[in-house]
Amino acid sequence: MRIDEFLAFMDRVAVYDLTQPLSVHTPPWPSYMPLGIQYFKRLAGAHMGQGANGQIITTSNHVGTHIDGEIHFHASGRTIGQVPLEEWIGPGVVVDISSHVGDYDLYSPELLSGRADIKKGDILIINTGYHRYSWDRPESDEIRYFVKHPGPSPDFHTWALDMKFKWIGVDCGSADHPMNTIIRDWHPKRFHEAEARLLQRYGKPWDEMFPPDEFYQVMHLKLFPKRLVHAENLGGEIDRLSNRRVWIGLFPLRGMELESSMCRIVALAPPEE
Repeated sequence: MRIDEFLAFMDRVAVYDLTQPLSVHTPPWPSYMPLGIQYFKRLAGAHMGQGANGQIITTSNHVGTHIDGEIHFHASGRTIGQVPLEEWIGPGVVVDISSHVGDYDLYSPELLSGRADIKKGDILIINTGYHRYSWDRPESDEIRYFVKHPGPSPDFHTWALDMKFKWIGVDCGSADHPMNTIIRDWHPKRFHEAEARLLQRYGKPWDEMFPPDEFYQVMHLKLFPKRLVHAENLGGEIDRLSNRRVWIGLFPLRGMELESSMCRIVALAPPEE
């Protein structure tokens, strides 16, 4: 393809924003510091001439759409700024399972593979449908978003490693099931609800299906040392890309000390014709 043909083609490519809006109202992951924004100077405050607006922000790295870095759970891993840009971009697929999962449910490799064309080495984005409960949506429900969202089945993390995904993205509070995190202890009533659902569907109590020593934050503890990280709290136009293969780019701060980073995630799709 000639350069002029390439540029003409790219001019017709559709760009989709998969990023959740960021605000002081955006809830961080439970117990993390929320976003704070304040002005340290304003236009009218300048001496001898026109001034400028300037702001200071204070935040944890886990507010809104963000990428968890390797050192978030793996001390000898790479920081965000040490990861080459090429590892954040590439071909991938947005798999829509929103009509197949509900509160506390599990999603399996078979469920995802049956919905879309997933290839080895992809960037995998999972649309659970729970972005509809994020803070910026009419159905906003912080408990459902962080405490009740679906999570991966017991074999999911080994499948993800076998598939050599570049990274994984989810449209909910965590890539782990909330009942395989500290949220289980913080919300014991919700844990009993989740276990009752598990018993009904699979005939097993939670700790039998997910032994805590093996599955506590498994998507973090088992995958980050293997350089398979994930982005959380995706949203935006994710529903417009259901089960489509696209080119995906994640753009974090190039912070050489950052354990994780808020980021912008976009998808590029070819013209409809």
